[in-house]
Amino acid sequence: MADEDRQSPMEVLRQARSQLAELTGMSAESVSSFEQTEDGWTLEVEVMELARVPDTMSLMASYQVELDPQGQLTGYRRVRRYERGRADAHRSGGR
Repeated sequence: MADEDRQSPMEVLRQARSQLAELTGMSAESVSSFEQTEDGWTLEVEVMELARVPDTMSLMASYQVELDPQGQLTGYRRVRRYERGRADAHRSGGR
């Protein structure tokens, strides 16, 4: 691929968020991971699936999003659901 065809990381992020929102009807709130791969790009995008009151009880989801080298979405899947106010469980050796 020629350098002029290559997307900048920020362009890829914008395209991924926009395309995922268009397909799912849910707005991307943040991108929690981003990696260039041999086949394009892999991102993990956080979206709000269900708004609740208080906001800390809203249901969030992480989606793994795959894009080709030009930044076009080639696939996505939900990998996790969680309440906004919940932190990931990290266990230390004693538990």
